[in-house]
Amino acid sequence: MRVIGANGDQLGILSRAEALKVAEEAGVDLVEISPNADPPVVKVVDWGKYQYQKMKELQKNRKNAKTAELKQMRLGLKIGANDLEIKLRKIREFLSDGHKVKILVVFRGREMAHQDLGYVMIDKIVNLLEADAILEQKPQMAGRNLSIVVRSK
Repeated sequence: MRVIGANGDQLGILSRAEALKVAEEAGVDLVEISPNADPPVVKVVDWGKYQYQKMKELQKNRKNAKTAELKQMRLGLKIGANDLEIKLRKIREFLSDGHKVKILVVFRGREMAHQDLGYVMIDKIVNLLEADAILEQKPQMAGRNLSIVVRSK
């Protein structure tokens, strides 16, 4: 079996008994790293310390992993120009943080009779966000809401 030392240097191909002897002299364990290789690869390592380092590495990766949340922004059909700009600014913030944003145009009462105006508003929003976002989900009616999902470029 191919033996790798505690500090990463290759000790060469040794018999099982010799490898165990090397590990015992170092006062650590002999761990099989790649059993399917030809010859099998083993490493002289302190098993407890090895497990601890692996656990710490996993925790660090989990901590650094950024979960992309789905943020939601609701707009009325009769939203004013300034209010729309404020909502778009907030959407751009979400996108720059790496989140996806679901934009909902909410229809109230008789507005349901003018769904075409909602599609016009969605097109306007998509055009205004063109520099920052990519349309991920086409406009979709669900009950009284017309929604799209955008993500950052």
